[in-house]
Amino acid sequence: MAAPTRWGIVGYGWVARDYMVPGIAAAGGVVTAVADPSPASRARAEAAGIAAFDRVEEMLAAGACDLVYVATPNDAHGAPVTACAAAGVPVLCEKPIAATVAQAEGMAASLGATLYGTAFDQRHHPAHVALAEAIAAGDIGRPVAVRIVYACWVDPAWTPDGGEHDNWRADPVRAGGGAVIDLALHGLDLSERLLGEPLTDLSIQLQRRIHDYPVDDGGMLSGRTASGVLFQSHVAYNCAEVLPRRRLEVLGERGLLVATDTMGQTAGGTLVRRCGRSGEAMPVAFDTATSPFAAQAAAFMAAARGERHDFSMTRDLALMRLFDRAYTEARRWL
Repeated sequence: MAAPTRWGIVGYGWVARDYMVPGIAAAGGVVTAVADPSPASRARAEAAGIAAFDRVEEMLAAGACDLVYVATPNDAHGAPVTACAAAGVPVLCEKPIAATVAQAEGMAASLGATLYGTAFDQRHHPAHVALAEAIAAGDIGRPVAVRIVYACWVDPAWTPDGGEHDNWRADPVRAGGGAVIDLALHGLDLSERLLGEPLTDLSIQLQRRIHDYPVDDGGMLSGRTASGVLFQSHVAYNCAEVLPRRRLEVLGERGLLVATDTMGQTAGGTLVRRCGRSGEAMPVAFDTATSPFAAQAAAFMAAARGERHDFSMTRDLALMRLFDRAYTEARRWL
């Protein structure tokens, strides 16, 4: 049997530790190296039997991995992606591509022929794959609108586990914004995956209503595709975790597909289709055991083996440019 694909991780924070590492293992890979300037993060990696390096260049020079996953703060994506490109190592980078369009464009220019993917894990969630297949099969007729609620609670002192934590997602420089740049791009990318066409128009309304930090804690997005499908998304850092806060709907001329508790980092949730005169809810089957991180890791490993894939910097950069124009305009009024 072939040896499992070796992954290196740049930025060994809670998302990488709690979600990507198990996802890689579930997909048949193994995390063999971590690059992180934090001594505490390197110590955690070493305690888990993972080789730890201070810098990504050291990790690559040691030949410690076959693929790299970048999970640093948004404004620190550029250097590791560029280093991977120079070394010819395929790199999967967390969304957004970067904190600014200029940073993202610089990353794109550095890639050459190196395989790159933005970690839009929601397009790989088994429920969303089943949803896309149902739309393509015409189960609800021509799509009319996509509606998303994707919200959570991130206050200034937020921590994923109750311990000390650097909440850089509320830092305008390192994150590039707040709730909207963190959460909304998942839905924007997912809508393009579901509909098979990009958004051509987008507008955003922001709020900074609950939390005392210098970035938005919520936003409402609206847009449309060239064929006229409407898009609406409410994202927030000011929604209590105990409330219903994750819902995806695709309305068609003959029915409605509704995914509940699928958008997020874990496996499962529900998917139903409502059609016919009664509008009765009919469950749509999908793999409820595989997380979006595991599905994404499997897809990227397949891409690295030369198999067909849909990772695309060109597409992702076009989406970021569309988003940035609307986000920049919205922040004038925040």
